Amino acid sequence: MRLEAAARMEVFRKLWRARKLFLVVFIPLSLLPLPLIHPTSEACCAYVLMVTAVYWVSEAVPLGAAALVPAFLYPLFGVLKSSEVAAEYCKDTTLLLMGVICLAASIEKWNLHKRIALRMVMIAGAKPGMLVLGFMCCTVFLSMWLSNTSTTAMVMPIAEAVLQQLICTGLADGPNDSETAEAPEDDSGASGDGTTGRAVSDREENFDKNQLELLYRNDSSNCAKRELSTLSEVQTEEANGLGLIRHTNGHLPQVAIDIPNVRRVKTRRDSQYPTKRDHMICKCLSLSITYAATIGGLITITGTSTNLIFAEQFNTRYPDAKVINFGTWFIFSFPIALIMLVLTWLWLHFLFLGCNFRETCSWSKKRKTRREILSEKRIQEEYVKLGPISYPEVVTGIFFILMTLLWFTREPGFVPGWTSLFEKKGYRTDATVSVLLGFLLFLIPARRPFSSSSSSSYRNKATDDDSESDPMAPMITWKDFQRLMPWEIVILVGGGYALAAGCKVSGLSVWIGRQLEPMSGLPPWAVTLLACLLVSAVTEFASNPATLTVFLPILSALSETLRINPLHTLIPATMCVSFGVMLPVGNPPNAIVFSYGHVKISDMVKAGFGVNLIGVAVVMLAITTWGVPLFNLNEFPAWAMARNVTGDL
Repeated sequence: MRLEAAARMEVFRKLWRARKLFLVVFIPLSLLPLPLIHPTSEACCAYVLMVTAVYWVSEAVPLGAAALVPAFLYPLFGVLKSSEVAAEYCKDTTLLLMGVICLAASIEKWNLHKRIALRMVMIAGAKPGMLVLGFMCCTVFLSMWLSNTSTTAMVMPIAEAVLQQLICTGLADGPNDSETAEAPEDDSGASGDGTTGRAVSDREENFDKNQLELLYRNDSSNCAKRELSTLSEVQTEEANGLGLIRHTNGHLPQVAIDIPNVRRVKTRRDSQYPTKRDHMICKCLSLSITYAATIGGLITITGTSTNLIFAEQFNTRYPDAKVINFGTWFIFSFPIALIMLVLTWLWLHFLFLGCNFRETCSWSKKRKTRREILSEKRIQEEYVKLGPISYPEVVTGIFFILMTLLWFTREPGFVPGWTSLFEKKGYRTDATVSVLLGFLLFLIPARRPFSSSSSSSYRNKATDDDSESDPMAPMITWKDFQRLMPWEIVILVGGGYALAAGCKVSGLSVWIGRQLEPMSGLPPWAVTLLACLLVSAVTEFASNPATLTVFLPILSALSETLRINPLHTLIPATMCVSFGVMLPVGNPPNAIVFSYGHVKISDMVKAGFGVNLIGVAVVMLAITTWGVPLFNLNEFPAWAMARNVTGDL
């Protein structure tokens, strides 16, 4: 019996390992009767759409590989020609992303992101509440221009170094964790035994300080002075029973934490955290970074891949709609990000640090503990290691500001933009600016003109050995660009464009819209709310780009059928698809933060549920208030009406 049970379990294990292979084979075969029984263009397109969607949601094959399914199934079923499908895989947004990645490569190569993050944290201070808010602000700012994954991978090592300092110095504080480092002096009222008491107190304080200094020096190589390591390849590891991806584009220190051997600390030896409060601070700071990266990605069109997917699919489906550009998106999303940032910080503070904001957010030096002073010292030391600002950092900062200004002033709407200086209109987009400045980064030398060849700042910051001996080495090399370029996302976005083109040509989108006509009795805000809740629920278990790619054509057809401005449903759905923050598998930043070991899945579910509700509520507030005059949402626009009439014909 035991042998039979063992053999049966072994069979089950083998079947479980091969489940993805079974899914890859079973899904196309089970859906094959649809195009065979109904050999119409709509049925064939629906077959390709369902197969691709299942592959994306289940991740039975890599997302990029699944995005190639329309490239061979559409021509086989006669939906689109092979040349027409191939043209969908490279669009304007692909060039926009390439230019932004060039700038991101320069920012990371010359440590400009680290300088910005450390400076913001130094301004905020080491009080837990202000420390969390400082890290959230710098993460939001960086995530506006870099991908959410890259930003999280860049900021998390800095936060981990600060947390390591809190943990190590917390052991020396022991039960006197809440003691302040500076107390008001009061010499009056001391008499008799008070002199002896003060002497004993001074000796104990000197003993504690000496021990603390010794601890700080002895453990500088293990904890306080731990260098931030950089990973250059994707690593997959098992953390807490889940397979997590450690993405590149950043730094990931080791998860293990070395606890100094301090005799006077005898409590909580079974834990790596001196006190429960220290653990709560670690949880709060870790989760705040992934949430802030998500919030920052909402602000700009290039902040996250889902924004790019929306922009390209919207402009492809409605070519006459000149309403979505960098400026209009920023004006709409920036207030959303600010409100979400404040509410998310308050929610995390309440959940992990309590409601005593006076204690956790005070900037008064007299309220700082020993560990907070040493943590500030740690942050300042990391900043000093960067040295004075270098020439490549200045050039990168200038390009960063220049790209932003050119994006804003291209077609601001309320005044003529710089594109009005050209005779031919409609030829220049945000991608034009992005690619131009990205191209220049391959040409501009990284060394200051007319400087000596032994520039110390260049030699200390350069990461390419060949460029160190070449005085004309550029700001970035092709290796720097290729290391950060997310080709899988490019193919995934192209697959979404191909699916959308197939739905348009075959008439499937019109058919789907007709099936949704019973919802015509609902008000626009109710339709938008249902779309937001549905998308935010699905994206917890499926990738954000895949979820949005599947839902955008459906919501567009629904809006046209109900004669609602498509932006009323598409923009909130695009933003809510980024709110998959309840599970480590929800998005890569969650996986990166989870891999550090400070939080459990239950912590992420509890905190993420509140952030999810905050996000949906703020987005609904925005689309029903300042979004209405910005996008003229009260009317069914002419560009959508023309698309609807064309589809009916």
